[in-house]
Amino acid sequence: MLPNMEEPLVGGKSEKTGGPGESLLVIEVKKQLYLAGPLVVGSLLQNVVQMISVMFVGHLGELDLSSASIATSFAGVTGFSLLAGMSSSLDTLCGQAFGAKQYHLLGIYKQRAILVLTPLSVVVAVIWAYTGQILLFFGQDPEIAMGAGSYIRWMIPALFVYGPLQCHVRFLQTQNIVLPVMLSSGVTALNHILVCWLLVYKLGLGNKGAALANTISYLTNLLILALYIRLSPSCKRTWTGLSMEAFRDILSFLRLAVPSALMVCLEWWSFELLVLFSGFLPNPKLEASVLQFKYSFISIQNPIWAWCSYKHPCIKRAWCWAT
Repeated sequence: MLPNMEEPLVGGKSEKTGGPGESLLVIEVKKQLYLAGPLVVGSLLQNVVQMISVMFVGHLGELDLSSASIATSFAGVTGFSLLAGMSSSLDTLCGQAFGAKQYHLLGIYKQRAILVLTPLSVVVAVIWAYTGQILLFFGQDPEIAMGAGSYIRWMIPALFVYGPLQCHVRFLQTQNIVLPVMLSSGVTALNHILVCWLLVYKLGLGNKGAALANTISYLTNLLILALYIRLSPSCKRTWTGLSMEAFRDILSFLRLAVPSALMVCLEWWSFELLVLFSGFLPNPKLEASVLQFKYSFISIQNPIWAWCSYKHPCIKRAWCWAT
């Protein structure tokens, strides 16, 4: 039987809850594992989407792989990290509203976040359109710079899906609804392999198809979660439909979202910049490809660490010991 998330945590008044002989410590461990397991798996599956795209590009040649690696890192530094950081403010806002039983505010906060992230995505899209020229200006290899510019332009539509997707994920997580997030991420990851194969090989789009596949897979994930939110009884209290309240108090949202974005971006940039700097090495095509794959495996662990350190210090210590 799954633990009730509304039960007291360790240190509550009663000594035992649940089944016979189950202490509060056992109940609390079950709660943590019930939440942590799907969240960890969901984070892993969400992070492998771009990794799978780069792996497919790796079969096209060294130049294609190094260009996609540089483009993926540039996209992470200038776009995805910013959107993920801004949306992470919902962890605080929605968490407080849910704890205070002001359930209608969760839907309003989600809409407000999407309203803020959409014009921000337009600005990032303009930067991405000139990625090739920007990389050339900073002294990157001309072939890699132009290849990266072409790859990232085909990823521009993914910006306008990634932001709302992160908002939907956090909207559900703050309500302790984690299984749908894990399942939708799993469906998306499996679907992404098929989409990449179709676009890269069957339709002959090459690395452009791998970049476009990111948009299709993110959109698939977003649609699954959006349908769940609108149809599931679990979200009946927290999603009451579109509201004009979302246009109000945007400055207050930014005061929380901007520091949240800086916190996430600084950590993300420290790794992604290594891949960008590899373009200055004597053999940039090889070095960029190798570093991107090494970082891809490291990035699988980072979301787990970040979630554990924020949500559950005890899980953080266990993860530290295991790795």
